[in-house]
Amino acid sequence: MIAPKDFNKEEERQKDLESYSILDTLPEIDYDNLTAIAAEICGTSISYISLIDNKRQWFKSHHGVEMTETPREHAFCAHAINDPTNTLIVQDAREDERFHDNPLVIGDPYIIFYAGVPLVSEKGLPLGTLCVVDHKTKQLSKKQLNALTALSNQVMNLIELRKTKKLLEEAFEGLEEKNQELEQFASIAAHDLKSPLIGIAGMTKLFSEEYSSTIDEEGRSMLDLIEGSSDKLRRLIDGLLEHCRSENTLKENKSRINLDQLLNDMANLFVYEEELTLGLKSTLSEIVANRTVIDQILINLVANAIKYNDKKQSRVEIGVSESDTHYKFYVQDNGPGIVEEHQEKIFKIFEVLKASDKFGQSGNGIGLATVKKMVEKSGGSINVESETGTGSKFIFTLEK
Repeated sequence: MIAPKDFNKEEERQKDLESYSILDTLPEIDYDNLTAIAAEICGTSISYISLIDNKRQWFKSHHGVEMTETPREHAFCAHAINDPTNTLIVQDAREDERFHDNPLVIGDPYIIFYAGVPLVSEKGLPLGTLCVVDHKTKQLSKKQLNALTALSNQVMNLIELRKTKKLLEEAFEGLEEKNQELEQFASIAAHDLKSPLIGIAGMTKLFSEEYSSTIDEEGRSMLDLIEGSSDKLRRLIDGLLEHCRSENTLKENKSRINLDQLLNDMANLFVYEEELTLGLKSTLSEIVANRTVIDQILINLVANAIKYNDKKQSRVEIGVSESDTHYKFYVQDNGPGIVEEHQEKIFKIFEVLKASDKFGQSGNGIGLATVKKMVEKSGGSINVESETGTGSKFIFTLEK
């Protein structure tokens, strides 16, 4: 018997094999199907997918034989990987000086015929083989050899897909960890930033009240500017936090939502708006959805309908209907409307159409971007229909 030589880039080959994390994994039907097909096409009693590590050949799949591994020095496949571009064919192992006294020839499984196609990675390195084995001499036709090669490509595709899936899972875990770290950082940063901002705004207001009689008009204007800027920055921080936290909101479970109660809860939030008429139009009595998502979307849209309304009496209607796959909502107001060229722009983060709302507060361009993000992450879409002077109708869907 002649023991197989190490591959000429053995250390690199071993690292490549380890990167697939496939050694010593449980059997999988996809691999077992391919070895069964290989044996059937080639008319052999045995076939297996072998992977060669530094001490053994290990079988990811074995058809017609019970063993799961053998020492590397006994492995026919360890010879095959040294010529990764060709199929190793041994017609009669009993007459081949490399194998005639091999324990796998003179003992179980009594190999006589062997044909092995190297499994070559994307780096061009052989990991093992797809091989067929029999207890008698054979000669494979060109069609059989072509089929065996095609099957070996499918085996390698499965192995590559496995690696890709593993890398994606690791990347996802890394992103999840980074997201948690970013959210924790954002919360701490927001707290650390908001506290002095609230203090600045409070001290500025107190200073204005206490020393109003001794401050001239220019001084009062400067203090108002400080107070307004502090408040604007605080609201910007709150908006950014809400945008970041929307991912976690999407993970909450769905629940039954009574639409009359939803409208009542919404009305209570805006009870301070005396000149507001808020209504609901729907043939449904309840829906099953993520309540927090629904609340955040509707609160944002209704609040915008109020803040940017130019009429004495604000009228807002919420509509709800359904299809087989989605719930369809709309929030319609009687405000100034949105010109057509701005109807896509409003959903982009930090895009602001008006310098301030009817209360004199400036927007930060985060609210509608967050709404769009939550809608699309919930399997839906959002758009606006509007004519200047007659109001706007925001229409969005959420997947059931």
